[in-house]
Amino acid sequence: MTRLTPPLARLAAPPPGPFRPGFWRSPLRGPWLTSVLGLVLLGGLLVVTVTGLLSYAAYNPGLGAPNDRTPGKGLLGFYLFSWPTSPYWLYRLTQGLHVTVGLALVPVLLAKLWSVIPRLFTWPPVRSVNHALERVSLLLLVGSTLFEFATGVLNVQLEYVFPGSFYPLHFYGAWVFLAALTVHVALRVGRVRRALRGRSLREELRTPTRRTEPEPPDETGLVPTAPAAPTLSRRGALGMVGLGSLTMVVVTVGQSTGGPLRDVALLAPRGQDPGPGPNGFQVNKTARSRGIRTADIGPDWRLTVRGPGGRREVLDRAALLELPQHTALLPIACVEGWSTGDQEWTGVRLADLAARVGEGPAPGVFVESLQLSGSFRAALLRENQVRDTRSLLALRVNGADLSLDHGFPARVIVPNNPGVHNTKWVTRLTFRNQEGSA
Repeated sequence: MTRLTPPLARLAAPPPGPFRPGFWRSPLRGPWLTSVLGLVLLGGLLVVTVTGLLSYAAYNPGLGAPNDRTPGKGLLGFYLFSWPTSPYWLYRLTQGLHVTVGLALVPVLLAKLWSVIPRLFTWPPVRSVNHALERVSLLLLVGSTLFEFATGVLNVQLEYVFPGSFYPLHFYGAWVFLAALTVHVALRVGRVRRALRGRSLREELRTPTRRTEPEPPDETGLVPTAPAAPTLSRRGALGMVGLGSLTMVVVTVGQSTGGPLRDVALLAPRGQDPGPGPNGFQVNKTARSRGIRTADIGPDWRLTVRGPGGRREVLDRAALLELPQHTALLPIACVEGWSTGDQEWTGVRLADLAARVGEGPAPGVFVESLQLSGSFRAALLRENQVRDTRSLLALRVNGADLSLDHGFPARVIVPNNPGVHNTKWVTRLTFRNQEGSA
């Protein structure tokens, strides 16, 4: 047997602390618990990923600026399609699921990281090329997952915490996460299957703390070599995680569903009922925060409407009110997960305004706002959005004039449209033919 010289021996031996095999002593850790948590996390993350990518498609980034905030996406935009206007509640559903499920997964994610933390301190850190690749994929998976959760939660809670950059950051982070997850699942699927078959979930849920024993040792390195006495059963651990997720749902989901749960939507800054009255529903950005001045929306306000051929009309609010008025029952749904109930909007159809300055089917439209600062002061809408009979330049809501914070003197409202693309304080509509596709 070859003996190591003292320096090499010191190098081969793990350093003190978490690198030592006996440092991690919880008898709950093992392949089975990690696999159960991983399976739950995987299912939830697939929901969050699909709804997140659908949210990106809802912004119609294929139309280019100002909708597209991810230049150079290239092949990553292969799945994009023309976002539909029906069903009108689709974006409310998908983005509500995206945020609610994402927040509900936070306790599961933390528990999963706790269960595998010994693997982050294996010694030596790299044993072979395959081991190195596995470690890199794990690092990318953990890093991208934490990044997506952190940026998402911050954006929901703080509103535009990454002005002009949240969307590309979150979009590209999602693709890094998907790539790392695919590699990780491919490397682990066999091991997870064996771990889940090795123990019965029903039996574990019946096992109290006093009869909780460590899992048999295996090559994963998760099972402690010197386990401590159990202070909690696996049933209790899973119950705590489940209770944490349920709590996150209760204090979040009301921002999307409305009803009694809206009052307890504590994690939804703009999810609770703002008060009574026709304009008593959620406001994401106020007139003051966006630099709207009283003079801008006074008697001198005018709406300029331009057509594809250069035809132009300038209308004041009185002239707009004299045009045929139409009503649509539509919610406002935001990327942050909150949404309103159906509000009764009244105004002029976008298609009718397009017909006044053009001929033939209504084309797409470039909508510009009076706002002087902040994101989303303009948006491009597709032809299908303009032609939908429920798409309005709204002048009133629930029988009353729009409030200033809801977009007075006029705002756009389009079915199944992200809230920030229902532009407020509209000053210019430029109807134009659109080339290309999503």
